[in-house]
Amino acid sequence: MPKKRSGGGLSPTQQAAKFLGVSVLAGAVLAGIALPAVGALGLAAKGSVESFDELPVNMKTPPLSQRTTILDAGGGQIATVYSRDRTVVPLKDISPYMQKAIVAIEDSRFYQHGAVDLKGVLRALDKNARSGEVAQGASTLTQQYVKNVFVEEAGDDPTKVAQATQQTIGRKIRELKYAIQVEEELGKKKILENYLNITFFGQQAYGVEAAAQRYFSKSAKDLTIEQSALLAGIVQSPSRYDPVNDEAEAMKRRNTVLQRMAAVGDISAAQAAEATKAPLGLKVSKPKNGCITAVRGAGFFCDYVREVFLTDPVFGKTREQRAKIWNQGGLTIRTTMDPQAQKAAQRSIKDHVYKSDEVATAAGIVQPGTGKILAMGQSRPYGFKKNETQINLSVDQSMGGGMGYQPGSTFKPIVAAAALEDGMPANKVYSSPYQMAYPSPVSACDGKRWVNDPNSPAKLQNENSSEVGPYDMREATAKSVNTYYVQMISDIGICPVTTMAKKMGVVRADGNKMPQVPSIALGTQEMSPLTMANAYATFASRGMYCTPIAIESVNRRVGDKTTSLEVPKSTCSRAMSENTADTINALLKGVVEDGTGTKAGLGSRPSAGKTGTTDERYAAWFVGYTPNMAGAVWVGDPAHKRKMSGITIGGRSYGKVFGGEVPGPIWRDMMSGALEGKPVENFNSVHIPDSKPRDRGDGDNDGGGEDGGNGDNDGFIGGLVGGNNNGGGGEPIPTPSFSIPEGFFRGQSNGGGNGNGGRFG
Repeated sequence: MPKKRSGGGLSPTQQAAKFLGVSVLAGAVLAGIALPAVGALGLAAKGSVESFDELPVNMKTPPLSQRTTILDAGGGQIATVYSRDRTVVPLKDISPYMQKAIVAIEDSRFYQHGAVDLKGVLRALDKNARSGEVAQGASTLTQQYVKNVFVEEAGDDPTKVAQATQQTIGRKIRELKYAIQVEEELGKKKILENYLNITFFGQQAYGVEAAAQRYFSKSAKDLTIEQSALLAGIVQSPSRYDPVNDEAEAMKRRNTVLQRMAAVGDISAAQAAEATKAPLGLKVSKPKNGCITAVRGAGFFCDYVREVFLTDPVFGKTREQRAKIWNQGGLTIRTTMDPQAQKAAQRSIKDHVYKSDEVATAAGIVQPGTGKILAMGQSRPYGFKKNETQINLSVDQSMGGGMGYQPGSTFKPIVAAAALEDGMPANKVYSSPYQMAYPSPVSACDGKRWVNDPNSPAKLQNENSSEVGPYDMREATAKSVNTYYVQMISDIGICPVTTMAKKMGVVRADGNKMPQVPSIALGTQEMSPLTMANAYATFASRGMYCTPIAIESVNRRVGDKTTSLEVPKSTCSRAMSENTADTINALLKGVVEDGTGTKAGLGSRPSAGKTGTTDERYAAWFVGYTPNMAGAVWVGDPAHKRKMSGITIGGRSYGKVFGGEVPGPIWRDMMSGALEGKPVENFNSVHIPDSKPRDRGDGDNDGGGEDGGNGDNDGFIGGLVGGNNNGGGGEPIPTPSFSIPEGFFRGQSNGGGNGNGGRFG
């Protein structure tokens, strides 16, 4: 019994009959074309069309989908992404052997006939009738090209693909008419070029260039005789003749092609014999598609670039339009990622936090004054396995990130900036007691006021009982004193702070509006590391905020033409005066010089920054900058479940984690590597008058840890109590003697911000 062809469900007799019917129809169509008096075909068969002449004159030829290449700022490849792995190449960049092989096996009379080869139809009919099965087809290369255009236009829609490949008389007639048009308009050379670029060669390779790379790891222009014959043989049935999965069948098919090439005079008999003896010689390269293949741990940055493309209207009015361009591919996207900075970020992350740790870290670097994202990485790699994730921990939820993390005391400089803009002197002194109730009432936006509940007032305290004021702004910032900053926001009002935050691009990671409550001074609202890095870049650029950007340029190749697409531009605006920014820089220099962030210092290179540790130690931060780079590092449990007390991170045990203890050194090593070889720049100096506060000891707030240095207060959400004493200079924290009002905690496990028990009056 004759063997059925792969994918065929009909018997040999039925297939031969079907082929005969279509072939006779082809002759009828030719007759209709040659003899206008015949007129309409009037075919009533199911799936046919009423009239050949009623078909549209011009065939829609969609641009071929190709791979998109994402590059770093220096032109190095980050990753390739594609819906179909294809690289379109001109005929001159395709081996002459490949051109001859495909013509010899698929349509040896290609250069002699028109769109339809009547002689080939008759020859195939004779051979198939004698064999009892469809052993030879009669479609010309031009007809096959037209069919592939229909398939390409169908994309990944299974219904449309089925319609484009269905065995009906109607589809055959469409192929024939469009083949005639293509022959007239393009000519043989261009048809061959288009065919070799559109056809499927198996193993996810579309087009001869992708096939040459997939099977032989070389360019199509370098294919040898036997390699060309192998690829040409695959086209008829990519699954049956797949050399990776069935070497014997593929070799048999290759040798058939070689014999055919010799028979039509493309190669000599001796060349064919020699090539037949050669092994397949495969050098297979695995498909490399998607951000999961990104180098230097840049998978999440790659994913962020994709999100930018799909969400920014500059690439199309609707998401559907943008997605169509993205899936079409053929893009070369040069990004802002600095390879040195990215390498430094990933190296530091790997050195300090293991991917198998109970908690994770995410870090990013932004260039002040431009908004360019220079680096983005995290300890849990991009992937689908254990200890891997597809969530970008560095960005907002709308861009593929999570719900964000409370930044703790890293929000305090924003409060200070608002106060300075409001006219507060930089040496302002507040009583800053160890423990206090939130002052009330506090003015908010739109004429509203926040009022503490008199029956059950919300209270807060500093990290250590030794932290008792009065303090001025410099010392309160260096030691991250909670009560100082709550007195500050109560003095100036909430609205100036939320307004300043908005000017600096500081928004909640989940997209919700920031509430009008005084506890925001302590960093209760969830932010992403990218948001915080870019906000601090505003201080570094002396008050100019620039929206973050990841894409420098996009070139799009369609056919033989390459065009440049418009890309999103960073929009810069003044968020605060230069004097305010310079003052904040002076305050935050003190944090790394003799405050809670000493372990993040960059030695002789001037730097500034702020530590942050949230309530119950669910998150710890260090956000800092030099005049030419700003970076943020977050450490914590993305699920907001694991408190960072009694924990091992990066192979090191910690009793309690502080912002200056774990994120600080990550930031230091990351920035040191990113800035290596870069100019050492200084901040603009500003004088902050000494308030001459009373003398007191060093007992503190954030980090100290085991060496008894300075600690970081930070650990308070919405004024709630959760202080810890980990600094060497502080006294033990007494058990709080006050109660926490009902409703004081809100949404910690789900990323919601905590309020501070107040109400609006």
